[in-house]
Amino acid sequence: MEVATSSIAPIGEVGMSEEKIETTDSEKVYWSENIRLLSSLMVIWFVVSFGAGIMFREWLDQFSLGGYPLGFWFAQQGSIYIFIGLIYFYSWKIHKIEQKYHVDDDQSDKDDQA
Repeated sequence: MEVATSSIAPIGEVGMSEEKIETTDSEKVYWSENIRLLSSLMVIWFVVSFGAGIMFREWLDQFSLGGYPLGFWFAQQGSIYIFIGLIYFYSWKIHKIEQKYHVDDDQSDKDDQA
């Protein structure tokens, strides 16, 4: 009866080097801009969902949208619509940022096909 042996090397032995991968200045600026965009959009989402739906609900209820008080509308539907809009905005904006710093996936796909 033969015993199966594994030829899997321990982590760090095959093809792994001890070199640290350094990021370029362009990559640092790209990530800085990406994090700034994400932070800004998260603040907007928080203000809309928590602020309009909870904190400012009573004041917003003096206005109506579709026959419903505006504070109620933001708590139930408005924050979701804003969130979906922020996702589309992020997708559009990050695509522009990636093109600016030459890390666009679409561009590398075109280069691979050529």
